[in-house]
Amino acid sequence: MKTIGFFNNMGGVGKTTLVYHIAWMLAEFGQRVVAVDLDPQANLSSMFLEEERLEEIWTASPAPTIDGVVAPRFLGTGAILPPVLEDINQRLGLIVGDLGLSRREDALSAAWPNCAIGDLRAFGEMSSFAQTVAAAGAMFDADVALLDVGPNLGALNRTVLLGCDFVVVPLGADLFSLQGLRNMGPTLRLWRETWDRNKVRCTDPNLATLLPRGTMTPAGYVVMRHSVTAGRPARAYSRWIARMPAQYREYILDKPPIAETSVDNDPNCLAVLKDYRSLMPLAQEARKPMFALRPGDGAFGGHQAAVADCWRDFRRLTERIMEACSMPLRP
Repeated sequence: MKTIGFFNNMGGVGKTTLVYHIAWMLAEFGQRVVAVDLDPQANLSSMFLEEERLEEIWTASPAPTIDGVVAPRFLGTGAILPPVLEDINQRLGLIVGDLGLSRREDALSAAWPNCAIGDLRAFGEMSSFAQTVAAAGAMFDADVALLDVGPNLGALNRTVLLGCDFVVVPLGADLFSLQGLRNMGPTLRLWRETWDRNKVRCTDPNLATLLPRGTMTPAGYVVMRHSVTAGRPARAYSRWIARMPAQYREYILDKPPIAETSVDNDPNCLAVLKDYRSLMPLAQEARKPMFALRPGDGAFGGHQAAVADCWRDFRRLTERIMEACSMPLRP
């Protein structure tokens, strides 16, 4: 199973929407998918599930959420619990998010330097999320796990991202997303280098096999939510989009920019997605992806043309992501 994290230091770029739709599209392709909600805001879970179901899950004891699974490791009361998957359909499972994840920040902040001195409890905490995702993947016979990661460079996200084979970066067409790239690239490289030094200090061979690999290979970026005029991004957004290839290459890949590169010919640009405007409220009401809306969901007339466009866009994007992650799609 490959693990793909979707992450940007900048919030509000459509990251959760991207994970949700790619999870559904991969399931359409015949892939078996585990979606993991690792953003303490739990927005991905709320896209998949009704509030009544979420309340049932969050008030259970122990809660069958990502935080409920890892809690014993942080409380020092035992190993992580078996992960619990919410069956969305026969090929798509969800590990439900939890606002309680924020409580793990302090422990993970302390665990990071303690790994450098070989502290086995610290290594256990650092392995919790990677171990949970791997166990869920094995349980579901999954081809891929998609991780929705919160928009910050804190200790929780550091631990989560170290468990990702690949990282996809959603970008808004604005200055803030460019600044996010400048923050992310050097930080991810520092995390990777530090972890490579520290993980060899784990003296427990069984625990060592469970540690996150720390690969975090950049798979590319997706430009989200831009307005379109005559098939081209509106001028207000174009100037920011034009700078993305050079900024991504310089800060994420740590390579010099290549002249004459635009998002149209940049191999690192996985897609430039337009804002589907009125489709999203309909999709949220129907609790299904935008590209699956039908007239019975309120997608009448011109909406159906937009639905068809959306399906083609996400199909192409999903194919590009799988290619970038060296993942053959099931026939």
